[in-house]
Amino acid sequence: MASDAFTMLIDLVRANFAPLGDADQSAQSLREGIESAAGAMPLLDGTTVESLSVAGVPCEWVRPAEVVVTDACVLYLHGGGYVIGSCNTHRPLASHLASRTRLPVLLVDYRLAPEHPYPAALDDALTTYEWLLTHGFDSDRIVIAGDSAGGGLTLATLLALRDRGRPLPALGVPMSPWTDLTLSGESMTSIGDRDPMVTRPGLQRMADWYAAERDPAAPLVSPLFADASGLPPLLIQVGEVEVLRDDAVGFAARATAAGVDVTLEVWPEMIHVWQVFGPDVPESEAAVARIAEFVGARLGLSAPVNSRSR
Repeated sequence: MASDAFTMLIDLVRANFAPLGDADQSAQSLREGIESAAGAMPLLDGTTVESLSVAGVPCEWVRPAEVVVTDACVLYLHGGGYVIGSCNTHRPLASHLASRTRLPVLLVDYRLAPEHPYPAALDDALTTYEWLLTHGFDSDRIVIAGDSAGGGLTLATLLALRDRGRPLPALGVPMSPWTDLTLSGESMTSIGDRDPMVTRPGLQRMADWYAAERDPAAPLVSPLFADASGLPPLLIQVGEVEVLRDDAVGFAARATAAGVDVTLEVWPEMIHVWQVFGPDVPESEAAVARIAEFVGARLGLSAPVNSRSR
């Protein structure tokens, strides 16, 4: 059963926010709406933020109060349907992830559609990964993670690196990944309004903006349709009652069949990217702590911190 904190937060979201992309608004108007709500959650105590340009791509180092090692990091790709979202909107989640993994998180402000359709976001993700390889990080000490569109972009980045013969990171962590821009999953219609975060009409608008003139079923646009063989281990988290549930479940099945080491977690009663709600919501805290456990085990780090201090 969902916690009282989670239930109250969902009621608040339903009362005050429309699902992303649903209204007939311009991309700029959608961005202004999400940016205005970005300061609702503070960063965890001790978090430091350093802005930098990575070969022309705006990024931020989000570092926790305690860093386990200096030779490992998380490359984080934010969500927002490839149309909205920024370092500003996802800094609190990056702070939570950094605190629990005790690793620095490189948060990427990749270019957005419709001004910059595919492959701009993918190119920026690849640029930042290659930059890490030349600035003190071996591939097997890098984790690529992301939520929603950023989860799909995580998988597309891994696929593109594999196709180019580049060193692959230690693992990938897609959260509620958007893997199918054709919107063919059964959960696109069966979930209905149980997920207050996204709906099929909103996703269709964003898919049209991002794919533009490209085939939305192209493997690097929609990783669900890719040959997943050769990818590194994956931890995929998805909510039971989210519209994108089948995007995650379907990709996990295809990747597993291709021989990839996949850990799929379908969290009961959870909605799209519930991890973003912060450490005061038990389900969000538990999911991020689970990511930290998975990352720590794969990278050979000491046990993650379980403190919920702000």
